[in-house]
Amino acid sequence: MKLYDGGRAPNPRRVRVFLAEKGVSVPLVPVDMAAMEHRGETMTRLNPLQRLPILELDDGTVLTETVAICRYFEELSPEPALFGRGALGRAVVEMWQRRIEFGLFGAVAAAFRHLHPAMREWEVPQVSEWGEANKPKAREFLHFLDSELAGRQFIAGDVLSIADITGFVAVQFMKPARIEMPEGLDHVRRWYDDIAARPSASA
Repeated sequence: MKLYDGGRAPNPRRVRVFLAEKGVSVPLVPVDMAAMEHRGETMTRLNPLQRLPILELDDGTVLTETVAICRYFEELSPEPALFGRGALGRAVVEMWQRRIEFGLFGAVAAAFRHLHPAMREWEVPQVSEWGEANKPKAREFLHFLDSELAGRQFIAGDVLSIADITGFVAVQFMKPARIEMPEGLDHVRRWYDDIAARPSASA
């Protein structure tokens, strides 16, 4: 088994943080995305969509898509449960994972991909108006999240879940996306600092 990894890119990073929380070690194969290695012949053969991360199993089976890879490891190593427990717990985590992915992670990614000069060859066409339009969407969602975090420690409840990992990576990615954290979000800042203090945050 090996995980083709894209370094600082947010999706590969989500998987690394997830694995660190699980205490699972998987051999990493570095892929230089700046040099467009993810669009080379080898990566295209493994994933025709030319995206990372990619998990290749020992029998040659290939899994792509961040959450799908994380779900695979959740099944192999159920503890700690990062997708929730029981029917309701899993549904709540799924609900928040989707909310964070669409409301925050996606908005930050759109701002970065459509505005950053380094993405000019990746995002064709770059639509600067769409990039700018997503900045307030991210900030608006953070205000919503702040009100939710007033009543609990983590995004989906009292224990860490994949929703927290997605949210944490999204907030970190706001810096290269040039989105400033709004003032007064004390609950978001408390939550962020708690996640940043965990050993997995350096994965």
